[in-house]
Amino acid sequence: MNVHAIKAIYLFEMARTWRTLFQSVVSPVISTSLYFVVFGSAIGSRITDIEGVGYGSFIVPGLIMLTLMTQSISNASFGIYFPKFIGSIFELLSAPVSSFEIVLGYVGAAATKSIILGLIILATASLFVPLQFAHPAWMFLFLVLTALTFSLFGFIIGILAKNFEQLQIIPLLIVTPLVFLGGSFYSIDMLPPFWQNVTLFNPVVYLISGFRWSFYEISDVSVEVSLAMITVFLAMCMTTVWWIFKTGYKVKK
Repeated sequence: MNVHAIKAIYLFEMARTWRTLFQSVVSPVISTSLYFVVFGSAIGSRITDIEGVGYGSFIVPGLIMLTLMTQSISNASFGIYFPKFIGSIFELLSAPVSSFEIVLGYVGAAATKSIILGLIILATASLFVPLQFAHPAWMFLFLVLTALTFSLFGFIIGILAKNFEQLQIIPLLIVTPLVFLGGSFYSIDMLPPFWQNVTLFNPVVYLISGFRWSFYEISDVSVEVSLAMITVFLAMCMTTVWWIFKTGYKVKK
């Protein structure tokens, strides 16, 4: 394994974060803080506790997941798309670096940035609402798996995208609505039976439910099912990336 190549890609992508600190870190933190102010304080004061947890505290895992997913996709997709856009991807492909090492460098950096951002938002949330950490190890596991999975997903989007506009289509029009409809601001038990069954087809429900369980030991589905779902999605993304590099689809063609 070419450790130097992985390190070079990883450090280059991490350095880009510090060059665009406001866009990469400050802006998402401010946006999430506004959610806490509006939903946690203004609206939350009018809503009773959900399964013994204050509404402001209840929405924290969902808001962290929202930021984690969108930022993981954004970081990874832009990271691989920009070399394609300027043509430097061919220099990388011709270098003595395997496809696994390329993916590890880009996806590792994107996941790292998202995890750091998630932890910053978690610390910010603690300033607004009281938090509990029933299972901190499980919380960090879900944090890492989600960041890694959606960074891989973003990597795929960056390879398939034809322009900068296409980089934003899936995060804005698909992922964000799925998070809002996936129990980030409510428990699906509050829905009518029919809509509860419909909501279970939303894969984001399982991620948010498992992550919330690690905080308060309350969930809409079992933690085993949540872990199984994110593992399946991770495996699907890994298989897709392997196929893309094996065939050269949208990379060499």
